[in-house]
Amino acid sequence: MATKTLPLAEEKLSQLIKDIPTPFYLYDEKAFMENAKKFYDLFSWAPNFINYFAVKACPNPSIMKRLFDIGYGADCSSLPELILSKKCGLSGDKIMMTSNDTPQEEFEYANEINAIINLDDITHIEALEKAVDQIPETICFRYNPGKDRTGNAIIGNPVEAKYGVTNEQVVECYRIMKEKGVKRFGLHTMVASNELEADYIVETARMLFALCKKIHDEAGVKIDFVDLGGGVGIPYKEDQEPMDLQYVSNQIKELYNSMIIEEGLAPLQISFELGRYILGPYGYLVSKVRHVTKKYKDYVGLDSSMADLMRPALYGAYHHITVLNKHGEKHVYDVTGSLCENNDKFAIDRELVEIEEGDTLIIHDTGAHGHAMGFNYNAKLRPAEYLLTADGKIKMIRRAQTIEDYFETLDFDGAEVQL
Repeated sequence: MATKTLPLAEEKLSQLIKDIPTPFYLYDEKAFMENAKKFYDLFSWAPNFINYFAVKACPNPSIMKRLFDIGYGADCSSLPELILSKKCGLSGDKIMMTSNDTPQEEFEYANEINAIINLDDITHIEALEKAVDQIPETICFRYNPGKDRTGNAIIGNPVEAKYGVTNEQVVECYRIMKEKGVKRFGLHTMVASNELEADYIVETARMLFALCKKIHDEAGVKIDFVDLGGGVGIPYKEDQEPMDLQYVSNQIKELYNSMIIEEGLAPLQISFELGRYILGPYGYLVSKVRHVTKKYKDYVGLDSSMADLMRPALYGAYHHITVLNKHGEKHVYDVTGSLCENNDKFAIDRELVEIEEGDTLIIHDTGAHGHAMGFNYNAKLRPAEYLLTADGKIKMIRRAQTIEDYFETLDFDGAEVQL
């Protein structure tokens, strides 16, 4: 069972909220760093093991630098994410660029900083050649297994996915790149998101290890590293169990011994690109109640909205909610934001203690894909981010967006563009 805890005692959180305007995000450094180190320890048996932190999950340098300091790399999917990772001190094979419909400037910059370029399609070989003077010596391909695997509700069926090279294309991709002088090869896949079934991750390793053998036999290419992607989920609901990653590690080690070492394919570096598992449970969206209304249902209206946390509205995601300093009988509410959209809801028909205007609600498990997925619809301004440091201090790591920030990119004079 997943126990939902607060990063600080309720009385300390109450004092914090007196000093900091809501809404805001709060991240627990001590907790996420312990979790990050524990994950590395689980795979210490694997040669040169690395987790490329999914920058898209939480692109904040204060968090990224802490993870990079203990050996994490960066999984990037855009030019700004590449630049952000470089500014945080990374370069070379500590950065993996996995993008799709990739613009030329992303290929150019990734090549400039010697990042690993993970190609999403066979046509990207030609696109990369147009973007750089010389194909880099290290190249990776993203593999889409199609009907051979099933996806899940978040990432979708692989057959319907826009990502990755197909079964029919994958060997040819490596054959082409070998002929073009590539010396070091990687293999990547991403077939699930927020998955809690441990054997799903194990089967992904089995699939990639088997593909390493196929590519070796049919293209004469030895794969040097495999990236098992992200997809390791977290228990958003209290009745869910976390994934048993010790079991995952043990099973993958057995597969490594039988499918890689015994087949003469070692050494093979193993990596992941986890963001949610590393950070998700250790972030909180703190919000105050503006209104409690009775219509055909009872509603709790917050000073945060879908613009601050879009996962519940986007695909019905569940987030646990704590009503600060309140205990007692339960009442059923829809918890909403103030956007002009009826799906702007954090919870539907949720049992919570009776709520009044001015109460504080803590929305759990928002450390990943929370602030990062925000937007400015209805001209809503982005909230601040704070770090609860390991020594118990509160540090602002991103200030709240201001009206001036929002207007900064607008041209009120209506400048014309010459055609």
